[in-house]
Amino acid sequence: MKLNLPLLALALGAFGIGVTEFSPMGMLSVIAGDLDVSIPTAGVLISAYAFGVVIGAPIMTLGFARMSRRNLLLLSMSIFTVGNLISAVADSYSSLLLGRIITSFNHGAFFGIGAVVATQLVPPEKQASAVAAMFSGLTIANIGGVPLATYVSEVIGWRTAFMGMTIIGVATLIALRLSLPRLEADTSGSIKNELKVLTKGSVLFALLLTVVGSSSMFTVFSYISPILLEETKADALFVSSMLVLYGLGLAAGNWLAGRYADRNLLGTLVISMAATMILLVIFAATMQVIWVIPVLIFLWGISSFAVVPPLQALVVSEAKGAPNLASSMNIAAFNLGNASGAALGGSVIYLGWGLPAVALAGAATSAAGLLLVLLYRKQSKRSKDPTTLSPQS
Repeated sequence: MKLNLPLLALALGAFGIGVTEFSPMGMLSVIAGDLDVSIPTAGVLISAYAFGVVIGAPIMTLGFARMSRRNLLLLSMSIFTVGNLISAVADSYSSLLLGRIITSFNHGAFFGIGAVVATQLVPPEKQASAVAAMFSGLTIANIGGVPLATYVSEVIGWRTAFMGMTIIGVATLIALRLSLPRLEADTSGSIKNELKVLTKGSVLFALLLTVVGSSSMFTVFSYISPILLEETKADALFVSSMLVLYGLGLAAGNWLAGRYADRNLLGTLVISMAATMILLVIFAATMQVIWVIPVLIFLWGISSFAVVPPLQALVVSEAKGAPNLASSMNIAAFNLGNASGAALGGSVIYLGWGLPAVALAGAATSAAGLLLVLLYRKQSKRSKDPTTLSPQS
């Protein structure tokens, strides 16, 4: 795709949100020690953020349904900036938790409305690529932003890391204000229409696919460090390098999905979920073979994130006419999959089935997603209502 300044501004916002969401996972020990709380208590900062995303998505989208999408994106990024500023100056656990909750309320609206706007900035045949371009900021955050924030928190302090996220928020506000077209308010939109679309069977099905797809990813990724340390017998440096390699895989998967989903949306989902299932089965069988791990981690990164842009584009397509709430709820669905996947992996470990079984659980979840896509594709062939992003066989 040609250089598109509005898409770059959206990608910058996605980068900032990605760093804000995931970097506390690597900062927990530093935060816990500084604020004199336990690691599990500090972990609530992560779960509270995910919960805020699920709650904030419908509140922000419905509460500002008549606001122009441009202004809603600016409002969302303003909330992001204020929330991170509160976190940066927090002098207690409760004030940091408040900052995290405030910040989370921007997440669903920014990605949801941003994805809708991204599809409007390009020709119809490039919509999935536009969504992928926006989400590239999220993948880049996992490659460089999150490790950098973790390093800064350890060397300088976690408040400095959050101040850096605040600066990213200000930069995104300026970029969005200067680059986005006016995007006048949708006077035909209404809360009733948004809710009505959300009850549409195909939209609910697409949201379910998102929950299952992200659950497969986080069933394993949530426990990738103990898997590599205990099963592969790797050191901390190897684990860190594998996380960066996984981030590179996410970026590659995002790019490939954006390119091929424009040609065959459902076909891309089928291949991605099938590949994830196969790779996780192999991973379960070869965790102790260290030289195999880098290849598997990179390929798994590609296949696991290749489902994200097509699913977001699919939801926008199926919710055509009133896509704002559905698109935002798809982001909430991704976070719900994050939580459920982590819970599934944790349950496998709690039951004493072993870490290889965690990968098998992720493979089984991906297999369920593959089955859902195949059922959806079969149903879509019977439908006679074309959409802008009509699913192809």
